[in-house]
Amino acid sequence: MHVNFRVLVVDDDPDMAALLARIVAAEGMAVDTVYEGDSALLGVLASPPDLVLLDVMLPGKNGFEICEHLKSDPATALIPVVLVTALEDRESRVRGIEAGADDFLSKPVNREELVARIKTLRRLHETRRELEQRRVAAEVQRKEAIRKAFARYVSPRLADSIIRDLGSDDAPFKAHAHRAEVIALFADLRGFTRITESIAVHTVVEMLNEYFSVLTEAAYKHEGTIFNMAGDSLLVGFNVPFPQSDAPARAWRTALDMVSAFGPMSRAWRGRYGVATGVGIGICRGEAIIGNVGSPHYMSYTVIGNTVNTAARLMQMAQADEVLVSRAFYQSIRELLAGNRVEARGDIALRGMQETTSVYSIRL
Repeated sequence: MHVNFRVLVVDDDPDMAALLARIVAAEGMAVDTVYEGDSALLGVLASPPDLVLLDVMLPGKNGFEICEHLKSDPATALIPVVLVTALEDRESRVRGIEAGADDFLSKPVNREELVARIKTLRRLHETRRELEQRRVAAEVQRKEAIRKAFARYVSPRLADSIIRDLGSDDAPFKAHAHRAEVIALFADLRGFTRITESIAVHTVVEMLNEYFSVLTEAAYKHEGTIFNMAGDSLLVGFNVPFPQSDAPARAWRTALDMVSAFGPMSRAWRGRYGVATGVGIGICRGEAIIGNVGSPHYMSYTVIGNTVNTAARLMQMAQADEVLVSRAFYQSIRELLAGNRVEARGDIALRGMQETTSVYSIRL
């Protein structure tokens, strides 16, 4: 046996405590000695041993009370406890079992019996510890897999927050749908049709991967949630699944970063493939429904409603490097627009919309 296995001996008789300590130490185990109940309990809680040899009749808390306390605390419940007692009556044994004792030794203690009990309990304790370590490792792996899955949609910091909140009533990605105010941002690659018609397929895929890498990086930087990626368009939501008091500012900075970061790539494509491209963006602020939508075979956590549809229509109208926004969103970011060209387009009847939408054009 190795000295990394530590035994706590608790006995108010100094001679008995010394005897037990010598036997334990002779087996190559570390040993600590305590002579009364309250100190024993504090010692276990402060520095949990691997096994406790516990006298029943002690000053302060008795052995039954200490055992009950240790077994009711998740932090110490797996520590083996051997009650060492001169009490031989049936009631005392039952009381010890009810307290959660793992084993009993009668006084006077037989050395061979004590060593055999300790070895057995040590093997049991190490098996429990190994199983717990495996369980913890499996839980860590499970949460890491979930975190990686969430990281496809939200920034790494938000993914970590989601993992911490799993199982709570306030956790995101709830099974039931709910309404909330959101900022919906749609981004689209202008000139994509020409690209697909004039450039080799494998090159188109590489270009799209580069394009989406730029856009998703901008979304993650400002902690937006990516809800959909289809063709050459991307839907990013803000203020969802977590409330963001500065959601409009985050959405605006995301749009800025998307356009500015894609600029060098657009110029490189023009020189390499002779295509003119740019990012067109539509943003709308308003209420939306958030929830899991789909079938028993496929579900998607998404946002739906007029706010999302309006953002999509604005994106379709936007020119390269232009951001078209709704009045509600424009009013929430006016103070951030210094240096940008802003044009009020008036009330526009967007395709598929019954009511007109006040549209503002922002050139970056």
